[in-house]
Amino acid sequence: MKGTKELAKLGITELSLMMANNSSIRKLVIPIIDNKIRKINTNVDEHTFPAEKYAHYCFFRNLLRTLGKRMDEKLLAKNYRRKLAKNFVGNIMFNGGDTRNQAFEQEGREIPSFITISPTQKCNLKCKGCYAASHKGLFAKLDWETFDRILTEKVELWNSYFTVISGGEPFLWSDKGKNLFDILEKHSDQFFLIYTNGTTINKENARRLAELGNATPAISVEGFEKETDERRGEGVFNKILESMANLREYGVPFGISVTATQKNAELVVSDEFLDFYFEKQKAVYGWLFQYMPIGRGINLEYLVTPEQRLYMYQRGKIINEEKGYNYVDFWNNGYMSWGCISGGRKGGYLYIEWNGNVTPCVFVPYSPVNICDVYKNGGDLDNVLESQYFQDIRDWQKSYGYLKNRKEIKNRIMPCFIRDHHKEFCEITNKYPVKPIDKPAEEALHSEKYHKQMIEYDEELAKLLDPVWEKDIVNK
Repeated sequence: MKGTKELAKLGITELSLMMANNSSIRKLVIPIIDNKIRKINTNVDEHTFPAEKYAHYCFFRNLLRTLGKRMDEKLLAKNYRRKLAKNFVGNIMFNGGDTRNQAFEQEGREIPSFITISPTQKCNLKCKGCYAASHKGLFAKLDWETFDRILTEKVELWNSYFTVISGGEPFLWSDKGKNLFDILEKHSDQFFLIYTNGTTINKENARRLAELGNATPAISVEGFEKETDERRGEGVFNKILESMANLREYGVPFGISVTATQKNAELVVSDEFLDFYFEKQKAVYGWLFQYMPIGRGINLEYLVTPEQRLYMYQRGKIINEEKGYNYVDFWNNGYMSWGCISGGRKGGYLYIEWNGNVTPCVFVPYSPVNICDVYKNGGDLDNVLESQYFQDIRDWQKSYGYLKNRKEIKNRIMPCFIRDHHKEFCEITNKYPVKPIDKPAEEALHSEKYHKQMIEYDEELAKLLDPVWEKDIVNK
């Protein structure tokens, strides 16, 4: 066995493989990897604040320790241990960034880190306020060739090995006799995060995921049984618990996906909630979304109040920095990604839905370009990035402080283009003949009342969060 000094000379990918494959040296390796990650995240950088980098470090520290714990608990299948080290650590964390940095430094060209794809609109549930807005009749879907080509090009053109799959319900997608598992198998060098309602993960599907080892399900919950069934339908919570048991049985790492509303905002950041999903159900990570009022009916009553959002932010810091859980709020923790990541930003992403429409992100349902049309006209993913709408969003991100020096950085606790800066969203979006991807999005785009309410919400939010940004991030 190598000594600690010899181990410290190895790279993070090599150490991760040793951590995954050799339980006897795991306790030696984890502190060494932790120290290397800490050094990466404490390098002097004029574009970020030390408090942001510390929170960023905590995220990776928590993930490392949780994965080590799940390995010790025999809850991580052999293929996952290998693919997490090779695909996630090797290809995603410490490989793809070189291509993106080089393109930006030499050409000024921004390349996103990943893409979110919703291959099907089809879903077996009808959740209140769902942005996927299902309808009667046929459900739209991407064909195999388009889905496959997107995944192939993102590696070839962008060196991007991470893909998020959403929906609809992704496990219901199929085309030409092939399904989602065939996609995962063909693109075995990538790592996938799949947002799912969890009701389709039977033992056979859990076994198949364990065999492939390159995809992790993020299962949607709204709280406990009462809150989840109220939004998703009676009996859904118990089906979710059954799915989680199946995933544990086959050693598939999974997470939770949570939507915070006025009704459950305090609950979904409570110790009781964390203990249930992370300690008892053995989730590895969690993504916390705040309800975005575009969906089956524009209802601002579901939107968390400014006071609730402040409380969630305060709890989020404790959860990430003190309690050690990988539970990230996409809005309140925006400072961990240096601001808004939409529009194909360097280090960010784009969203492609079931009809091929490409939007800045899953919460901005307006499309300037369709990937199917791009392919028909002989183009590729690089042509999508050239959309002026996306470029204007990236310019706004820079003006807000992305890649600026510290004196020019604005409040990243309020990072969101459409949610936290709705006035700027309207100004940019109204310049272009963007296509609303569904009827609720079209109604919202032309509703003066909706825009007025959103702008007023942002103004109230800034009164609470701007002083917190100065205290917790700028001056810390």
